[in-house]
Amino acid sequence: MRLLLLGVRGSTPAPGPEFVRYGGHTSCVAVLPAGDVPALVLDAGTGIRQLSGPFRGPILLSHLHWDHVQGLPFSRAVDHPDAQVELVIPGADPLATLTRAMSPPHFPIEPDGLQGDWSFTSSAPLRELAGMTVRQAEITHKGGVTVGTRVELGGTSVVYLPDHAPQLGSSAAEELAADADLLIHDGQFRPEEQALADAYGHATITDALAFAERCGARRLLLTHHAPTRTDDQLDALAKEWPDVEFARQGELVTPSDRSRSRTR
Repeated sequence: MRLLLLGVRGSTPAPGPEFVRYGGHTSCVAVLPAGDVPALVLDAGTGIRQLSGPFRGPILLSHLHWDHVQGLPFSRAVDHPDAQVELVIPGADPLATLTRAMSPPHFPIEPDGLQGDWSFTSSAPLRELAGMTVRQAEITHKGGVTVGTRVELGGTSVVYLPDHAPQLGSSAAEELAADADLLIHDGQFRPEEQALADAYGHATITDALAFAERCGARRLLLTHHAPTRTDDQLDALAKEWPDVEFARQGELVTPSDRSRSRTR
C-alpha cells in the first residue's frame, strides 16, 4: 500500500510562490493498494483536482468543513461521465447533509448534478472497501461530526486524522491509532499557538507528538499545514523537530519503510 498526498494544507488553499515546496491544496490523500491506480480517497479538498480519472471507488470524508469537500465539483476525475463514486460521509443522512453546503445560494448545483454514477453512504465503524479493511470512529474536532479513519492492508496500517484535537480528550482516536505503521495527523499549530489550536479544535505539533507516543504509532506525518505557513517556515519547523515528518503535496509515501518520493 502506498499513499499519494494530493493536498496537505488546512483551512483554505494557499497559492503563490511561497507555498510551492509543500503545496497549497487542501486535504486529500489517495490510497494505492497496488500499482499506480488509486482505489480509495481520503477527503476531497482542492487536492482532489490532482487526481487522475475517471475515478472509480470510495471517497471517505472526515467531515464537511469547506477545506475537506470544496474540491468535489472541480475534480475532472470524479465529476466525469465514467466516474463511479461512493461518497462516505459522517452522519445519519449523508446526502441531505452534503446538500446543505452544496446547493444554491451557496453553490450553483446540488450533489445530484455531479456527472457519473454516485452513491452517498454514512460512515461505519468497520467496512471492507476496495479490498482494504477500513475502520472509522468519531474524534475530537469542533464544528460538527468528524471521523478518523484507519486503513489496513496486508499487515500495514495507516491512520488518517487531519483535523483532531487530542489535547481535548479522544479515547476513540487513541484506539483507532494504536500501533499504526503510519499516523497522518493534524499539526497545524506551533506550541505557542495552543490557545488558537484549542479554540478551533486542532492540534499543535507537540500535541500530535504526545498523541503518537501514547498510541504507539511507528511513524508520524504532520498534515493540515496552516495556510499562512510558508515553505521556509515549514523547513524551519522540520529542523526544529527532526524526528517529525512534514507532509508535502505530490509525495508518494510507503507507510512501512519511510520511503517518500516526489511524483509531480
